[in-house]
Amino acid sequence: MRAVVVGGGVSGKAIADAVAARGCTVTQLSRSTGFDVVRDDVDAALGDAEVVVEATGLFMTSRRRATDFFTRSTRAIGAATARRGARHVLLSIVNCTRPEVQGYGYFAGKTAQEQAAAAVSPLLTVVRSTQWFEFARQNTERMRFGPFVLVPGMTIAPVSLDAVAGVIADVVVGARTAPVVEVAGPETTTLWEMTRAMRLPGLVPVPLRIPGRTGRAFRAGALVPERHVEVVGPRFSEWLPSAR
Repeated sequence: MRAVVVGGGVSGKAIADAVAARGCTVTQLSRSTGFDVVRDDVDAALGDAEVVVEATGLFMTSRRRATDFFTRSTRAIGAATARRGARHVLLSIVNCTRPEVQGYGYFAGKTAQEQAAAAVSPLLTVVRSTQWFEFARQNTERMRFGPFVLVPGMTIAPVSLDAVAGVIADVVVGARTAPVVEVAGPETTTLWEMTRAMRLPGLVPVPLRIPGRTGRAFRAGALVPERHVEVVGPRFSEWLPSAR
């Protein structure tokens, strides 16, 4: 099977590795490989792909910018997969479509992306996961100001990215056939607790209370999955030593 993973960073690599481990021929496309999904010729880049995994992402909090990027990415990929009869696998986020979190631009963009994908892709599977373990480290990089790291108040059920990548690989090879697949980690914790558990030499974590409805929703557990969501992978405390 010929698969293309559109997206870079840790997620794109993890997914490409997991799909390749299932015996597929995999091509990874991202800005680091010279491919821009919203500007370049997607049809030409996908070649003879039978399955396309869309794992694009840019960190942004602007609702307008996030919606513009994610919908343009999905419409381009969805149209290209439809023309060649390929399957479209979209990586998304558990509970990102809930009304109370739409004040966060990234989630509003992902919600619009799911809607756009459903409209353009006849062979679509959406794989939603909770926040990855790597999210805690990413936050320290994005929210660092000198020696201080701002840690937003968030209650989450973090999950191993490798476990999520394995689930996506199962979808690619047809071992999972549901139109929507949702997975989460085995425990509920907070971003603050995860950050405190990491080694951050010279850095001082500072709690950040996000104001308004969205902040209250984050703290109250709006991102925590329902009980029916499948649990995969290890606990954060089990994964952390190997990541240090």
